[in-house]
Amino acid sequence: MAQKPSIPKGTRDFSPVEMAKRNYIFNTIKEVYALYGFQQIETPAMENLSTLMGKYGEEGDKLLFKILNSGDFLHGMTADEVSSTSTARLATKFCEKGLRYDLTVPFARYVVQHREELALPFKRYQIQPVWRADRPQKGRYREFYQCDADVVGSDSLLNEVELMQIIDTVFTRFGVNVCIKMNNRKILAGIAEIIGQTDKIVDITVAMDKLDKIGLEAVNAELAQNGIPSDAIEKLQPIILLSGTNAEKIATMREVLKESATGLKGVDEMEYILNRLTGFKNEVELDLTLARGLNYYTGAIFEVKALDVEIGSITGGGRYDNLTGIFGMPGLSGVGISFGADRIFDVLNQLDLYPKEAVGGTKVLFTNFGESESAYCLPLLAQVRSAGISAEIFPDAVKMKKQMSYANAKSIPFVVMAGETEMAEDMVALKDMVSGEQTKIAKDELAAFITTKL
Repeated sequence: MAQKPSIPKGTRDFSPVEMAKRNYIFNTIKEVYALYGFQQIETPAMENLSTLMGKYGEEGDKLLFKILNSGDFLHGMTADEVSSTSTARLATKFCEKGLRYDLTVPFARYVVQHREELALPFKRYQIQPVWRADRPQKGRYREFYQCDADVVGSDSLLNEVELMQIIDTVFTRFGVNVCIKMNNRKILAGIAEIIGQTDKIVDITVAMDKLDKIGLEAVNAELAQNGIPSDAIEKLQPIILLSGTNAEKIATMREVLKESATGLKGVDEMEYILNRLTGFKNEVELDLTLARGLNYYTGAIFEVKALDVEIGSITGGGRYDNLTGIFGMPGLSGVGISFGADRIFDVLNQLDLYPKEAVGGTKVLFTNFGESESAYCLPLLAQVRSAGISAEIFPDAVKMKKQMSYANAKSIPFVVMAGETEMAEDMVALKDMVSGEQTKIAKDELAAFITTKL
């Protein structure tokens, strides 16, 4: 007996209805990106591992899907190397390429590689799948789409303001209530400085970033495990648990970080951005536990949480001043955001927020009674499509019951029937599949009549 086919864990198939929903998400985001002057690019699914490794921190490197070299991947290796138990060392020999982990690092590579062609500042958006060798769980997949927008070649904080406006606009269009959380890596660096743990900034930020997931006690345990002294952990507690309005938090952190020039610069940047976020439909919160564990963020960082659904971050991003320097172009500043399309898909499903017109498919089915009848219907089918109405004809002259079952299975709202009587009268019969009502209509009036009903 043949083995039942399956797909890898952490991946999904999408039905036509699901694809209609996903395209609604992608198209909404594309429209907003274009509204703000962003242009679309694409990059390959696989990159050289030299491009990807070392850009996401130690944890990120472990989650890279590596691609086995084609052909004789053992060529040139010694017996000792082949028998090595170090998977990391073997991977460097067996694998030269990997699936992209996100869209930001490939974008930085693109900017450096095509720098002579680009007018700066360069505003790009990119909607493509990425892959992470993570443990699959609710809301977390191994293959998923990101919808990125980035600006490179400008230090202006107006770019951060604009990206926050994009986030607010997109989720307002979706009808999803969200909280846009913000912080600044300079503030976090200042915190590490004042508690005397500057060299532990990565360990501190990675642990703090997990507060929502694992809780305060586990965060403190991780800090201690990473060598942060107990007195330094104690000094972190009021900062981690800081509450109040954004203005109150800014004032408090300005006092707390008064001995740190780096920290105060981060506070200034946050205050500048927050003061310009006016007229927002969604909540904006300064959250000092937000760290965005990726190593390349250097300034403002963002994360979006849905308020009405239990799920992880659905959008994130930040400023990454030094990223292109890794590829030989130092000093080029960048800032970007990424919408998590797969999580947004789950949120919209749970809240049932898809517009009816966004997920509808075929609107009209022409039945098929035979050769002469189908020939009569084909010009009408063309007229209906010319009017912008999605329509199809059943390809086979089978029993009416089967054709009607097909219309019901696809939730097609209207069925057009033309038999000998209708053809003799230059008419068609139109059945409303929802109400069951059937109407005779002159064939030249069909498209206009259906338009009034949709």
